Amino acid sequence: MIDIVVVLRAEDAVLDFLSVLADDRGGETRVILGDRAEALTLPAGTDLAERLDLLAPYVGPVAGHITSPGPDALAGLIRDADAEAGAGRPVRIWTHSPADNRRSRGRLGRDTAIACAGPGQGPVRHAVGYSPYLQFLSDLDRPLDRRLIAAKLDFVNRSCGHLLAEEAPEYVVQTPRIPATERFFDTEPDQRERLFALLASLDDEAASVVDPWEFGSSPYESERLDATAAWVRDRCPATDGTLVEVGACEGALTHRLAAAGFAVRATEPNPVFRPRLAAALAGAGAVTVDDADLAGLAKEDGGPRAAAHLLIEMLYYGQDLALLDDLATDLVFVALEPDALRTRVRPWLERSTTWRADGEVVLVPPRVETVCAGRAYLSKRGSVGLLLRRTAAS
Repeated sequence: MIDIVVVLRAEDAVLDFLSVLADDRGGETRVILGDRAEALTLPAGTDLAERLDLLAPYVGPVAGHITSPGPDALAGLIRDADAEAGAGRPVRIWTHSPADNRRSRGRLGRDTAIACAGPGQGPVRHAVGYSPYLQFLSDLDRPLDRRLIAAKLDFVNRSCGHLLAEEAPEYVVQTPRIPATERFFDTEPDQRERLFALLASLDDEAASVVDPWEFGSSPYESERLDATAAWVRDRCPATDGTLVEVGACEGALTHRLAAAGFAVRATEPNPVFRPRLAAALAGAGAVTVDDADLAGLAKEDGGPRAAAHLLIEMLYYGQDLALLDDLATDLVFVALEPDALRTRVRPWLERSTTWRADGEVVLVPPRVETVCAGRAYLSKRGSVGLLLRRTAAS
């Protein structure tokens, strides 16, 4: 049996995979360093101290952004490592979680699994690693004894001292990133892609799977969307005119609004989500789709005023709230998790001379829910709706 450990940086092999390096079967281990696109051999018969000494010189300073070399390059490195160690022997691949909160590690874990998808490749096992938002159902847990903990901490203090004070959040080494129990899980391709997309923001990686936030299968999300549509229906009759839904994603809320009789302009700037949105809404009634974002809508001049603009669970990305002043509407529906509403929107609203609050409603309370076919679970923080009405003076 050959173990091949694929990591972004050398310290990762010790932080998340020490139990693999210390496996007492005494076989050869290969460590593939993604940042260098090269493989390091830990020969058979070497003890743990010798293996850590071989890794230590590769723990360099952080120099700019580091990312995965990609599936093709990783496939070549794994193939070469396997061939050099003796082709035909059983191989196990260990790598990062595709949902590691450090995006660089998550991408490498995903790319490694893609690289190993061909025939004849060994099984891939992902380390849970750093996961502050998700709790994982693991397939293999390895508690480290005092000897191994001492070896891990000694390596950190001797070889990673510069990373203890590293400013970049992706690379700093802190207590939560030095696990005393190393946990691993297996995953299927669809589950892997969903885990990767779930931790993305709003870029194309989030759109790498259909329905990345599971609006179509989550009881929590279904309740939230139903409550949001009912809230809009109660406060803004469908006969009042067109709604502008900003950031409509794939149309989960848009469908509900159209079914309630609203004319909806669904805007979606993401070029991957937008075709899915248009396809999903074909034949859904008085619905149009375009690529406007909040800033673009604020710049529009001379068009008809909307009955309302809907900013539903989308003001998390640093948008300038002053843009709301220039929207062609007198009514804005805002929905956010409670803390974001309290810390971001409320202070701005207190200073605004353009908008006043016209009612607040709890759309859905917090809940803990499984995701990605039960592989993990997380806390969903609830959603609170705040209706904003333009003041008469403005």
